[in-house]
Amino acid sequence: MSHDHPAYGTLTLAYDGQVATLTLNRPEKRNAISYQLIEELHHALHEVQKSSSHVLILTGNGPAFCSGMDLDNLREITRHTEEENLADSGRMAHMFRTLYEFPLVTIAAVNGAALAGGCGLATLCDFTIASTTAKFGYTEVRIGFVPAIVSTFLLRQVGEKHARDLLLSGRIIGAEEARGMGLVNEVVAPENVLPRAGELASTLLANSPASLLATKRLLKTYSHAELDHQIAAAVDENARIRTTQDFREGVTSFLEKRPPSWTGR
Repeated sequence: MSHDHPAYGTLTLAYDGQVATLTLNRPEKRNAISYQLIEELHHALHEVQKSSSHVLILTGNGPAFCSGMDLDNLREITRHTEEENLADSGRMAHMFRTLYEFPLVTIAAVNGAALAGGCGLATLCDFTIASTTAKFGYTEVRIGFVPAIVSTFLLRQVGEKHARDLLLSGRIIGAEEARGMGLVNEVVAPENVLPRAGELASTLLANSPASLLATKRLLKTYSHAELDHQIAAAVDENARIRTTQDFREGVTSFLEKRPPSWTGR
């Protein structure tokens, strides 16, 4: 029996048996990450954790999966104080880490572009199923930003050479290249993304729920102390870069749709 949860503005949450499906639902904004979305994602994940679900599917409504930070939020960030920047970076880090360390098995059904923070959400799930039309990339350096928080996770997933390539070039890659790097498990036709995620969920549900929980708990213990240390450093760097001229110029030029004029300060 499937039923929806009506209380969210930026996402929808539906249950079908022991599978919860969380859909980012700002299609007119390419499901960009706003402050409201971060907050609602936390609430939704908490709700799913308390439910009788054993598997969570994360997907996006519309042509994009998630295009990264919301432009209005980016504009706002250029005016933030140091304290606000640190608190904001901390919230972002907490969102990614909550997904990465989520106790239930997670499947990202990537229906379209997953960029910057959106690439983080797509690839931090246990399984990533991508449409042939999906695109992945950490585009932060193009606008004078640093992909600080996602970098620690990316290093673990794809190794140093691939991570440096993606983070320093800011280039966008297709689903097959992402699969070759180990960011994506399977690439399927667009109409098969959600059905394939559902099929995988059914396969997982045949396993012992206690074993799945215990295995995820074990995986979390391996990385916990190192992530504490790395994320603290990343949050500081994320907050620091926001005070630079290049960040302000990067955001402004991006919003004004013109090439940036970098000063290196």
